Amino acid sequence: MNTASAYRAETADASPSRRVVDAPTRVFHWLLALCFVGAYVTSEGERWRLVHITLGYSMIGLMGFRLIWFVIGPRSSRLGAWRTRFKAFFQAASAARTGSLKWSPLQMGLNTVALVGVMSFTLMAIASGYAVDQEWFGDALEEVHEFAGNGLLMLVLAHIALVMLGWALRSGGGSWTQMFTGRVVGRGPDLVPHNRVWLAVLMLAGVVAFWTYQWQGAPSGQADLGGTHLEQSQPSHGDDDDD
Repeated sequence: MNTASAYRAETADASPSRRVVDAPTRVFHWLLALCFVGAYVTSEGERWRLVHITLGYSMIGLMGFRLIWFVIGPRSSRLGAWRTRFKAFFQAASAARTGSLKWSPLQMGLNTVALVGVMSFTLMAIASGYAVDQEWFGDALEEVHEFAGNGLLMLVLAHIALVMLGWALRSGGGSWTQMFTGRVVGRGPDLVPHNRVWLAVLMLAGVVAFWTYQWQGAPSGQADLGGTHLEQSQPSHGDDDDD
């Protein structure tokens, strides 16, 4: 077989794919997941308070980006796309009651519900966490902050379970890879024509720079219990005379 024939055979065997998630959305997804896991693990004990607060403030910035991206991002990342998924979900749920089960729109709709819950509980967690850090309302919001964190954990686990169930029902391939590659198997045009890798790199660099700033501002690597803006502890002089 000549080279041209070999190339055509290789091309024919390759599975076509299309881009459905842009790079900034994928970086947001994984950074938010990393920040949540880190913040949840470090939520108990004063030793890791600086890490917990830093990750919480990182989540504030990430959520700010996502809210903006709902408006100016690619069509697949905007609020309109979520409305379309909800509409398809309700149609699939109605069809399932008559015995016509279509898993793909059901999974997409359930995942969208889970993601709406994740974002809602994330906003609740970071708002209550900021108020607790600034010592607003005393200790009244600590239970709200804890409730939001536990609720967020349950929703994240539900989201993972739905993704894995979808992967199992499709016997390998599936939508779980799209947050790694941004692409899904299938023919058709890219839903996201511009990947915007440069913006994803800027997001990652900004988060790392913030973490570095927080670490360098910590006295001896420890968090000041009074808040995020840390100051070096000053020695007490008392009434001793200078020698």
